[in-house]
Amino acid sequence: MKIATWNVNSIKARLPRVLEWLGECSPDIVLLQELKCVEEVFPYMEIGEAGYNVAMSGQRTYNGVAILAKQPIDVERKALPGGDNDEQARYIEARIGNIRVASIYLPNGNPTRDENRGDHQKFLYKLAWMDRLFAHVQDLLRFEDAIVFGGDYNIVPTDDDVYDAKALADDALCRPESRKKFRAIMHLGLTDAYRTYNTEPHRYSYWDYKAGAWQKDNGVLIDHLLLTPQAADRLVASGIDKTPRGREKASDHTPVWCELTD
Repeated sequence: MKIATWNVNSIKARLPRVLEWLGECSPDIVLLQELKCVEEVFPYMEIGEAGYNVAMSGQRTYNGVAILAKQPIDVERKALPGGDNDEQARYIEARIGNIRVASIYLPNGNPTRDENRGDHQKFLYKLAWMDRLFAHVQDLLRFEDAIVFGGDYNIVPTDDDVYDAKALADDALCRPESRKKFRAIMHLGLTDAYRTYNTEPHRYSYWDYKAGAWQKDNGVLIDHLLLTPQAADRLVASGIDKTPRGREKASDHTPVWCELTD
């Protein structure tokens, strides 16, 4: 079973690239983020013709997450618990066969500072969202299911996961507060699928469109597949597929994938 996560940065703009990649790689499950559309305009027909069922939580212009799967999708929830007034479409969770998956688009959190050099509301929202994710992961772990929490976490876990740690030290992706909350989620007992098989530093999943970042390999690793122990026991391979990022009209992210035994 091959599972991938990919922030497509607009499903409408990136649909040719997505269909191309689905045809080439044929993953069993794909977790998409930053769809930038509502359910009514999602390209269900095109994705269906590629052989995939779809479950999605959409939002006009911003955010939006989806799960694509070759098997039937049993949606468990379309929002992260604990945010009754949160209207941002950033989380969807479903059961597919013998595994549960979640597609996560964690808030970016920038700018981190307000005009008084205090913590900006966007950064505080990110930290609060991470607290909610921690609580939900902790709750789900009680059921001892095989679960993959995949997505754009907007977190650079260590300085080895960014091209210039000093330049991004005060960025929400790298701030100590962000990293601490990410580590707390990991320490609940999750396994980073990519890092299990790939320990070399400076391997990235995102490159900005500006300043020749892709050509210079000035990237960050912010897309992660985190596995519960029951899923980690089935992990046999993982990697980053850089091919889509080098193509015309590409997303600024590229897919991160893992393979689990059935």
